[in-house]
Amino acid sequence: MSRYVFHSAWHLAAEPDEVYRVLADVESYPSWWREVRSGRRLDERSGEVVCRSVLPYSLRMVLIHELADPVTRVLQAQLTGDLVGTSRWTVRAHGDGTVATFEEDVTLERELLRLVEPLGRPILRLNHHLMMRSGERGLRRHLRAE
Repeated sequence: MSRYVFHSAWHLAAEPDEVYRVLADVESYPSWWREVRSGRRLDERSGEVVCRSVLPYSLRMVLIHELADPVTRVLQAQLTGDLVGTSRWTVRAHGDGTVATFEEDVTLERELLRLVEPLGRPILRLNHHLMMRSGERGLRRHLRAE
């Protein structure tokens, strides 16, 4: 029951290569995505992010890059830490802009979240939705400023 599958599509008025470049730079996320409190590189293949949305808890995750392909504009990572699973960005041209699709399939590993999960599932999903909506808005502002 602690498994979550998320899907978001961000419609952006920017070139696909530019969107891919920004999404590939996880260390820059805190500059445009307020819920990503920190992002740092651990080594050539991995980094760590700390996220906090509306609910009063932070999630710490290590991202181990499996795929970073600027030709197909796909980014995929394995997640460990408070969430375990996979995340994937796919960036595609759409009309005169771009659609960046985020897919995540994770399980909760943090004990506190697993305890509240049976009753709090709708709240946890809403928390994720609000974080993604904020990220889309932040990325739009960031791309306009560049």
